[in-house]
Amino acid sequence: MTNMIGIGPFTTIPLLMSALGGPQAMLGWVVALAIVACDGMVWSELGAALPGSGGSFGYLRHGYGAQTVGRLMGFLFVWQFVLSGPLEIASGYIGFSQYLGYIWKGITPRQTMLVVTLVGLANLALLYRRITSIATITVALWVGTIVTVLVVVVTGARHFDPAVAFDFPPGAFRFSLGFLLGLGAASRVGVYDYLGYYDVCYIGDEVTNPGRVIPRSILISTVLVALIYLAVNLSIIGVVPWRDFVPAASHPQSNFVVSILMERVYGPGVATIFTGMILWTAFGSVFALLLGYSRVPYAAAKDGYFFKVFARLHPSQGFPSVSLVVLGVLSIFAGFVSLGMVIDALITTRILVQFIGQIGAVTVLRRRAPDMPRPYRMWLYPLPSLVALLGWVFIFATTPPAVIAFGLGALGLGIVCFAAWSWKGRTWPFAARSLLTPGSNA
Repeated sequence: MTNMIGIGPFTTIPLLMSALGGPQAMLGWVVALAIVACDGMVWSELGAALPGSGGSFGYLRHGYGAQTVGRLMGFLFVWQFVLSGPLEIASGYIGFSQYLGYIWKGITPRQTMLVVTLVGLANLALLYRRITSIATITVALWVGTIVTVLVVVVTGARHFDPAVAFDFPPGAFRFSLGFLLGLGAASRVGVYDYLGYYDVCYIGDEVTNPGRVIPRSILISTVLVALIYLAVNLSIIGVVPWRDFVPAASHPQSNFVVSILMERVYGPGVATIFTGMILWTAFGSVFALLLGYSRVPYAAAKDGYFFKVFARLHPSQGFPSVSLVVLGVLSIFAGFVSLGMVIDALITTRILVQFIGQIGAVTVLRRRAPDMPRPYRMWLYPLPSLVALLGWVFIFATTPPAVIAFGLGALGLGIVCFAAWSWKGRTWPFAARSLLTPGSNA
């Protein structure tokens, strides 16, 4: 839950409302909840049956064959992770720079890029050390996250106005192609807000009784975070009219809408202090993300499933320095584009290999290994898998064409890199044959 609740609820509400032009955009948030709830059952079955660390990396290898197609899927997962991980981290950098705009009046785009760069470098500097020195910083940063969320919810509950929150525009629910595209955009924002519902799967070998704990962790975390997000969203639109920040592109105050909420209730002084708390929350989220994500390419490279250079450790302190620096630098560059584009690219990049790939892995394992011990079996199988699959296809299909091209291009380039890497190392599908073919000369 700590990883799920970061800067998201404070930055995405204007994007969510802009997707459909009013509070009806909350439908996208509900669609996202349905998708991640069903997808959570996919993660639960895989996590309970294969409770090792690594999450998707292990599930895809095991599901498709560790030495054949699974090797390709594992590589592609890490490949997209090296792209999508920095995008997720960059969303925190962008959120930080947006809320800094409440304090730094008139901040320019060039100055915003400078802020993103400085925050990214500071994050790298804090993490460029042995893991044992990071625990205290992590706990302290995330305390600010919980306090900030509670203050927003309590403030919104005390001043909530239903007439403001549910001020639907004319034709809000009129079905059309535009409505479907807007619903897809809102759903992408919703999925972004829920990202992290599966994080327990990445530490499966450290979980006691994983067959019981992992499914419950995913289900309970998803439900509770959904309630928290609902409370935060209603707290904002129940005090600040949505027309004051929609469309987000033409309303500068949409960059710091929660600061506007606090200003209208308590005045600019309190709003400034609260903005500082949000900046604290934003930095806490990117700190935790870069810390965890930098270990994924390292682990894959160490096991021989990704480029060897990512397995390098710092010579004296023993942390994955190359992986950390690569993801840290990429996240800074990703922070130079808009938040909406970052979210679209992030979700689109993960759909094809990770989310849809795992749905395939569950199906393949059900057929190839029906007797595999499964402490948790998906309820009403295969219905949740089909719902999740249709949901991911819907989100992907309603993404802007340029972003779809980015996702497909990244996937294609990953396949080419895998082929070159495998050919050089003489691994599948270019592994040297151990036996001579009939009729060949010795």
